[in-house]
Amino acid sequence: METGSADVFSQSGTIGIEEEFFIVNEAGRPVSGIQELIYDAEPPAALQNRLDHELFQFTIETQTPIIESPGEADAALTTIREALTDHAEAHGFRIAAAGLHPAAKWREQEHATKPRYQAQLERIQYPQHRNTTAGLHIHIGVDDADTAVWIANELRWYLPPLLALSANSPYWDGFDTGLASARAKIFENLPNTGIPGRFEDFEAYERYERRMVEQGSIDDRGELWFDVRPHTGHGTVEIRAPDASQIPMSSSRSSNTSTRSSRISPHATRTMRHPRRCAENSSMKTNGGRSGTATKRVLSPATGREPSLSPSLSTASATGLASTGFELFLSAKAAASDSDD
Repeated sequence: METGSADVFSQSGTIGIEEEFFIVNEAGRPVSGIQELIYDAEPPAALQNRLDHELFQFTIETQTPIIESPGEADAALTTIREALTDHAEAHGFRIAAAGLHPAAKWREQEHATKPRYQAQLERIQYPQHRNTTAGLHIHIGVDDADTAVWIANELRWYLPPLLALSANSPYWDGFDTGLASARAKIFENLPNTGIPGRFEDFEAYERYERRMVEQGSIDDRGELWFDVRPHTGHGTVEIRAPDASQIPMSSSRSSNTSTRSSRISPHATRTMRHPRRCAENSSMKTNGGRSGTATKRVLSPATGREPSLSPSLSTASATGLASTGFELFLSAKAAASDSDD
């Protein structure tokens, strides 16, 4: 039984970024490649112990080393991405980034054989079978377990605009959904997803986590897939709401986006103190149509180094979103401290 511990919360303000990508061929079509890239080949030094895969054999995940400040995120992410694209190209693959691959037909793709994923498919069935999503996960270190829970509570109110900033996945299973982020709607059909309820303190969260494992609702703590959660393995607050981002580095556009986000008043976003209201906000951000955030033409997935996705499908860079997440973390931390006083 894998559950977490309060003891892991030991560092404050550090950042870690996990990115999920699609393995594609030269035509940009999804292909199985985790066997060659993860199991059969030695990854380059930059990816040592920082490379994993997801449910499908055409999805791959990277993790940055611990980043000490937002200003170091660009360099860390660029190093990881360049190592991944080089590694993929050396084995005849390319790397694409978006919340969903528009041409990926889930019935035609192969699932990973890892026992953990096979168990999920058996338990969850249809919602997991069709889960071709890719996300961007931002970890912020917190040096106290109770504080991590309080910050996660406060961050719930910022998740809808953060999702809106990242939304780039209108196409799913070859279909134009009309949504800004179809990824969010596909993923929330899984159990233990979306915006979580409020937890009083770490003891309450730990009790919930342990009960879920003991009752067989989840196999381990990692299957609490909420849009924000205290990560009881890494000692972080993890933000999981954004679509995977095609743009790696901050730009004037992503900086402007981050600036707009940082102007959101914590008081304005916290006026509706009810989980259902918060979830309704998220639904509106997802369902609000594309309004210029996506084009009608079918996108061509990116190679990572030379982006070929339509710029209008990429509203924020990965590091821009990470910096925004860090700013929101600081606001949430201040709000949590105020409420504690």
